[in-house]
Amino acid sequence: MELSSVTIGLLGFIVLLVLLLSGMYIGIVLAFIGFLGFASLASLDGGIGLFRSIPYSTFANYDLSCIPLFILMGTFTFYGGISGDLYDMAYKWLGRLPGGLAMATIGACAVFSAVSGSSLACAATFTRVSLPEMRRHQYDPAFATGSIAAGGTLDIMIPPSVMMIIYALITEQSIGKLFLAGFIPGALEALFYFATIFILCKRNPNIGPRGPSTTLKEKFASLKGVWMAMALFIAVIGGLYLGVFSPTEAGGIGAFGAFVFGVIRRKLKWQGIKEALFETGQTVGMIFFVLVGCMMFNSFLAISRLPFEVANYVGGLAVNRYLILAAILFLYVILGALMDELPMVLLTVPVFYPLLMKLGFDPIWFGIIIIMMCVLGMIAPPVGIIVFIIAGMAPDIPMATIYRGAFPFFLAALLLVIVLVAFPQIVLFLPNLMK
Repeated sequence: MELSSVTIGLLGFIVLLVLLLSGMYIGIVLAFIGFLGFASLASLDGGIGLFRSIPYSTFANYDLSCIPLFILMGTFTFYGGISGDLYDMAYKWLGRLPGGLAMATIGACAVFSAVSGSSLACAATFTRVSLPEMRRHQYDPAFATGSIAAGGTLDIMIPPSVMMIIYALITEQSIGKLFLAGFIPGALEALFYFATIFILCKRNPNIGPRGPSTTLKEKFASLKGVWMAMALFIAVIGGLYLGVFSPTEAGGIGAFGAFVFGVIRRKLKWQGIKEALFETGQTVGMIFFVLVGCMMFNSFLAISRLPFEVANYVGGLAVNRYLILAAILFLYVILGALMDELPMVLLTVPVFYPLLMKLGFDPIWFGIIIIMMCVLGMIAPPVGIIVFIIAGMAPDIPMATIYRGAFPFFLAALLLVIVLVAFPQIVLFLPNLMK
């Protein structure tokens, strides 16, 4: 019995999920299933042709060149010492509040996210910077690491965000509009985390004791260390908003500016430059390898017509579109707990995007909702990638403890998703102003 192309596409998707959950390397699995599926539906020569065309077209894509530049901006910012100044500023202004050091971590992560493109870099940076301070002030280990994990997720929402760039390229949307769309939800995410910390510490002050008080003079003096980060953010996002330069040019300006500021401060030494370049190369290599595999798999999905058939079938159901959206978001919660955010976006957006567009949802708004679902997945067990990063850097704290500390922030992020679904203009207000 000959299988239809849609059936083969569905079988390929199921086999892919099984192999990914077995722990096999993402890029290899994607490329392998893509090759087999395309060859079965087209021809062996067609499948082999994917290995010739897709790696070249992916690496030669000019739009993708902004990814390494934004990541490089973040690594230069870290090795240039700006992240430490951000935490010091937030500590001076917020440290005296209940859970003040945790609030300072969230605040510093929010500002650092504006000059970094990697959530993993953000989480690793503030595990180094803020966890020792919270240990010194007798913070509860679960509360301390949970707040760091929550702060790390801000980097994926506050522009410039690598995941926004990837979503924009998959769906052929404006990177600049996505960056602007993420600004208000990113600020709200930080505010929701502040509120979570305040509520938790009001219920149990012992988990996050107040820090020492600082004078108004000390508070304003701490602002001197953050003007460079704000200048980078204004230059990058302001230039995109005004149409002065493209996303790739914005990434180049941001990376060069971070390099210059680090050298001027005399904190970015030769060793730091080498490590920044090495870390950027590692991260970019991983992202592009997964991208190549995903492009091959998406070619297989396209020829199978699975995404279009799913869109036509579900779109024709006599069901309220918000019930369909709720089912999709519930699936994202499950997938986010089982795989990293990059393969989750690359695998699901080509399937769900045509369906959501058929149902009349805005593509920019949908992109931000998808990013928020990634936020949930990054701190959800059993595969919350940020939790793995923190556990690796604080081996004396069990992963179960970190997950327990992150759970209230998971609920706060879930509440924000509900708010953004109920009030889409929160997302669309700034993009609609873009020239």
